Amino acid sequence: MGRKKMSDAARIRAYYEKNPDAKPKDVAIKLNVSPTSVYLARSKMKAAMDAIYKAAAVTITTPAEEKWKTVTMNIANQAIDVAAHTLTAADPVNHPPHYKTGGIETIDFIEAKGLNYRMGNVIKYITRADHKGNRKEDLQKALWYLQREIEKA
Repeated sequence: MGRKKMSDAARIRAYYEKNPDAKPKDVAIKLNVSPTSVYLARSKMKAAMDAIYKAAAVTITTPAEEKWKTVTMNIANQAIDVAAHTLTAADPVNHPPHYKTGGIETIDFIEAKGLNYRMGNVIKYITRADHKGNRKEDLQKALWYLQREIEKA
């Protein structure tokens, strides 16, 4: 059995762990992902770390005692593990599973091809037609956008 492919967000987080000073544009180019994906993953990482640091600061009651620092670091490390797992969980708003079928997110393909709104929606509805529930309706929506594009041509 093969290894499970890492999501773009997981690859971005892993890259930032090794290269914390990397610029988002450079990360997007290096990992072949959209800059939006990099900014989103980075903001989620920052939010998770801010929450961890806030929780750790509250946990330290006597900073002078080394044992409290150790306990706090253990708690923070466990929180990081939980946060990392949470960030890789399914995200129906920002990264719906039916948009990632085939290994690439639909938005990444649309942006890479520089498609306009109507053509992007044609691609979106076609790629999700077999994965969201109402195939005929999605294909009709794709056709509607395609007909509008043909009228504008």
